[in-house]
Amino acid sequence: MIKTLIYIDVFLIMVSLASGLYFLIVDQGKTDSKRTVYSLGFRVTLAVILVILVTIGLITGELGNSVPWEGS
Repeated sequence: MIKTLIYIDVFLIMVSLASGLYFLIVDQGKTDSKRTVYSLGFRVTLAVILVILVTIGLITGELGNSVPWEGS
């Protein structure tokens, strides 16, 4: 369940990144448009949610934190 939420969150971060780039290009020179700033704020919020989801996943044990080169 946590992994699915993490995948959705990462996808939304990428969509927000693309929309921010689009707004940056389209709104060039318009001082009254704040769409790029709102997109950045939304992306930061999604990044905080991602950190929280990964932390919850590690605490509950649903996500592991092992490395492949460690002896089994």
